[in-house]
Parts: sequence; C-alpha cells; structure tokens
Amino acid sequence: MDTLNPNWFLRARLKTRQLLLLIALDDHRNIHRAAEELHMTQPAASKQIKDLEEMLDVRLFDRLPRGMEPTIYGETMIRHARMALTSLSLAHDDIVALKAGLVGQVEVGVIMTPAMALLPRAIAQVKAQAPLLRIGVHLEHSSLLLDKLRRGTLDFMIGRILERDDSVGLIYEELTEEPACAVVRVGHPLLASTDLSLAALANLPWLLPPLGSILRHRFDMMFRKAGYEPPSNVVDTTALLLITALLQETDSLHVMPLEVAKYYVELNVLSILPIELPCKMDAFGIIRQQEHLLSPGADLLLKAVRATAAEMYAEM
Repeated sequence: MDTLNPNWFLRARLKTRQLLLLIALDDHRNIHRAAEELHMTQPAASKQIKDLEEMLDVRLFDRLPRGMEPTIYGETMIRHARMALTSLSLAHDDIVALKAGLVGQVEVGVIMTPAMALLPRAIAQVKAQAPLLRIGVHLEHSSLLLDKLRRGTLDFMIGRILERDDSVGLIYEELTEEPACAVVRVGHPLLASTDLSLAALANLPWLLPPLGSILRHRFDMMFRKAGYEPPSNVVDTTALLLITALLQETDSLHVMPLEVAKYYVELNVLSILPIELPCKMDAFGIIRQQEHLLSPGADLLLKAVRATAAEMYAEM
C-alpha cells in the first residue's frame, strides 16, 4: 500500500457496503449476523472484508471460535467508517434542505415601495419556514438593480423596466401600479382644511424628488395639466431621514408613494392629506433573467413574494 497517497480509497474503489459491513461486524462480532443485517451471503461478506484487508495490507479482525474481534487496525477503520457514513448522512440532509430551500443564500433587489411592506411580509413568511436561509436585500433605483440583475449578482428583483430595451432577456411579472399621495406632519393645519385643491397646494412649500426623476416629472405635469404652475417653494431631496425631519420642523408637504406613506402613518410619524392626487408612478413587478435557474431558496422567496402580492394588491 502506498502510504504517501492520501486518496488510496479512490484508487482502491472503497465501497460504502464495506463501510457498512465494518460497522455491522463491530456491532455483532459475528460474520453471519452482520451479513444477514446487510442482506448478504456469508461468503460475500467474508470476501468484502478480505478484499479490504488486502487493500490496506493489514488484518482488521481476529477470527476467533466465538466470533470476530477487531484488531487495532480494525478499530481505526471502524471509527472512520462511522465518521464517513455520518458525514454522508449529513450531506444527504443538506441536499434535501437545499432542495426545499431551507438553507442557502438569496440575493434580491427591491425599490422603495415594495420594500416597505411587500418584501418584509414575504421574508417573514419564508423565515418562519426556513430560518437558516440567508437573504440579502439590495434597496436601489430600478436602473441600478437591473444592472446588478444582468451581472448575475441578484436572483431576482422587484422594480420597474424603464425602457423597452431594458426588457431584452428578462421576464417581467407586473404586481401593481404605484399611486402617489401628499403627506404632512401629524397635526398639520391642512388636515382640518376644507379647501384641498391643486390650486391651493400649488402655492405651498414642498419637499420633492429632484428634477429629472420620474415622480418629479409626473408631479409637475399634474399641476400643468390642471392649468397651474408647479410649486416653486421647493426643497429637492430623496433622503427620507431628512424629509421626515423637515416635515416635523415645517409646514411643508411631500409627495410619496401611497404604500410608503401608509407605513409612516402606522408609525404615527406622518399623515396623508385627504386629497386624491392624479399622479402615479409606473407599475412595478417581479423581474428575473430568462436563462437564470433559481436556487431552491430563491424560488421559495419568489413564491412568497407572489403570494403576498396577490393578497396585498387584490383590491387595487
């Protein structure tokens, strides 16, 4: 035997059945009972042990009148046989868990609105079923998420396809449209007003997304279509921490997706003005690559997102 070769068992084609036979012999110390346990004939079992001894060039068992006793070499092989079979058993359990999506890694991209309620609910559902599944969440604009998706760093994303060219090679499942609303601080004077019209809102101070953004364009066009100039007393920012702080310190208004606003209302941080704005973002949905095979864990999260969206957006 080549003692310098650490992979001797590959060259020797060590069989799992031989490992099982070693353990059965250790348990029973009798070749007949060990063979019966493995549904083998005694001659076949004896040959398996003999072959293994010849492979290793050592005697594994002493043949005694009352049975078989493992030698020091036999005890070593038995110990490693048990370890090997335990490891194989654990590997099987890991494979089953991976197939069920119970462990592994998922990378998902999301824009702000579905990040406030849809995705957290879906993740909570998945985590209740698969607590060891590692979920990485990337909160970005759709354009940045699409780039990550195409590079293969995301399993799927929840966002928008902004240009026709962006849809090549992608699967898009629309979930819902994204209406916008006006929000103010809790206790704002306008909450008691009876004159909530676009004409009245046009002259008030606003915190708005910067020029060039989709929501800002839709917001400005809302006023122009109604025959008014868009508000000019404006602070341009997308930083939510700054926006919520400024809303508390001033009587400014802010426009945001309705689903995001509802989240802050539940926290008693903001209030939604009771006026329906004829302003909405494009619909968003699940986006994934056509050729990308989802892992079991990613597929589990994807199904949870679909189910949660069907429940949340059923009446929209």
